Amino acid sequence: MLGINDTVIYGIHGVCKVAGIEEKYFTGKARKYFVLKPVNNDCSTYYVPADNEEVLAKMRKLLSEEEINELIDSMPYENANWIADENERKEKYKSIISEGNRTELIKMVKAIFFQKKEKKAEGKRLHSSDEAFLKDAEQLLYGEFQYVLNLNEDELMTYIFERIEKNSESSPSVPNAETVE
Repeated sequence: MLGINDTVIYGIHGVCKVAGIEEKYFTGKARKYFVLKPVNNDCSTYYVPADNEEVLAKMRKLLSEEEINELIDSMPYENANWIADENERKEKYKSIISEGNRTELIKMVKAIFFQKKEKKAEGKRLHSSDEAFLKDAEQLLYGEFQYVLNLNEDELMTYIFERIEKNSESSPSVPNAETVE
């Protein structure tokens, strides 16, 4: 059971702290709610019904520093398959964002990053929906990483790149992205 001051990832809203547990009458009858406050946004508050398993499933435990380092270390080795069909890609990316699976988020970020790089080399721009998916995925991943590692955005990116570079010096070559038809 969650307690006051516990920290969780709440769906697409990122890292939140349990600010309280309150009884509210939102639906005309009394229910117990977890009051969640995003750690990077003082203006928002989320009330999560304590008896709704479907909504509670959107709250996930934060990764440990060790788990984050393992994820960072795996980044170069994750296959980053670009989904050529735009509608299929949108559906897949919506699903990845809503599920919040960190490994899938990394694959998605990597695939979009390589596609963006390829488009830039052609003098073109990435589709706006792909830019939005990239931003959402990075916010979810990096927000958690920043909070757990106690780093700001610039420090986090330096940390990630240095860790990958250090590990790649002692490892075989790393795969890039492929396009899936």
